[in-house]
Amino acid sequence: MTKTKIAYFVSTALLTLLMLFSAGMYFFNHAEVATIFTSLGYPTYIIYPLAIAKILGLIAIWSNYSRLLRDFAYAGFFYDFVLALSAHLNAGDGDWAGSVVALVLWTVSFATGKKLYKD
Repeated sequence: MTKTKIAYFVSTALLTLLMLFSAGMYFFNHAEVATIFTSLGYPTYIIYPLAIAKILGLIAIWSNYSRLLRDFAYAGFFYDFVLALSAHLNAGDGDWAGSVVALVLWTVSFATGKKLYKD
């Protein structure tokens, strides 16, 4: 297995775990997540759709059904991570590290995936 494949699968697997944990929190710990969303200035009605979008994005990335669909999933994750980072920095709550980790994992997964799937 090449270094590119290893980097892709490790980063994508870690990104997947992070997104599944996040979606699980959205579904199973809604009250706490709603409090956090409110403190960040986001409406609480986007919690469940965002959780579903995260799961669908993971399916799009792992299934590799379509390059366009995979790229849209990566774009959605990018905007989610950047907006989360911005919201946490603006709120000054100190919880921005998770967003930075997610962005690093996203970058490695996206870049190595582009090399791996030259389509």
